[in-house]
Amino acid sequence: MEIKPAQMDKYGLFGKNIGYSFSRNYFRAKFTALERNATYENFDCATIQEVQNKLKDATVSGYNVTIPYKEAIIPLLDTLDKHSAAIGAVNTIKRMPNGELKGFNTDFIGFGNSLLEQYGETLFGGADDISAFAKGDTELVSNTEKKSAHKEEQNALALPINALIMGTGGASKAVVYAFELLGVSCQYISRKRTKTTISYEDLTEEIIGNATFIVNCTPLGTYPEVELHPDIPYDFLNITHIAYDLIYNPPETTFLAKAKAQDADVLNGLRMLELQAQAAWDIWNSTS
Repeated sequence: MEIKPAQMDKYGLFGKNIGYSFSRNYFRAKFTALERNATYENFDCATIQEVQNKLKDATVSGYNVTIPYKEAIIPLLDTLDKHSAAIGAVNTIKRMPNGELKGFNTDFIGFGNSLLEQYGETLFGGADDISAFAKGDTELVSNTEKKSAHKEEQNALALPINALIMGTGGASKAVVYAFELLGVSCQYISRKRTKTTISYEDLTEEIIGNATFIVNCTPLGTYPEVELHPDIPYDFLNITHIAYDLIYNPPETTFLAKAKAQDADVLNGLRMLELQAQAAWDIWNSTS
């Protein structure tokens, strides 16, 4: 009797110019560690039409999605979970048992939980998992204690936590969604002022001073163009600020280096990527 080889699970990443991929390396290492008969490939697509054609391959069980397709891919899917629908962006796709393609967003999980790992005790009432907020199972207990002595009087008034979000793409929408779950008020910053954004030229010392988080959701500073950075007044940053860059290559972008020089806390996007990838893996292996 002929013994058929075990079926290989197939996964992949949709994006553009993704020769170097965190996801591919991450999941291939995971497959090896778990002794899982699976493969992960980069689907580098120049157009959304190429993405659409590759989605027709029913042998692929799941996908990750990165720039520039997190929003554009939505019309190609059959269903969305409630979080990706609310965010308006998808970074994870699962091929369901009936063959339908369902979109999810794990960026907000990765971003939110990376914040809670670092600041759960000091800013978010000891919370450690954003899923509890997403399910409505946890009430936020805000603690806006900051590190600088001259802010003590303001801290006593329990001022709200504010964030400035640079960029308006799919990643920034997930960041804002996570922040809002955690009770943080957000303001988008873009190159041009609109009804929903302020411009970089609008940034004053007061606006910067009222923010706790400054988050770069743009690709500025990504390798190899590491000298690029968002054009903000870095002199207004200080020890009360937290600068977060979704970029992970290089580990310290020019944006983070400039913020660090002003004594701000800094975080890059590596931990967010790890946590969102694990959340995607959980989705692909769930029974629903």
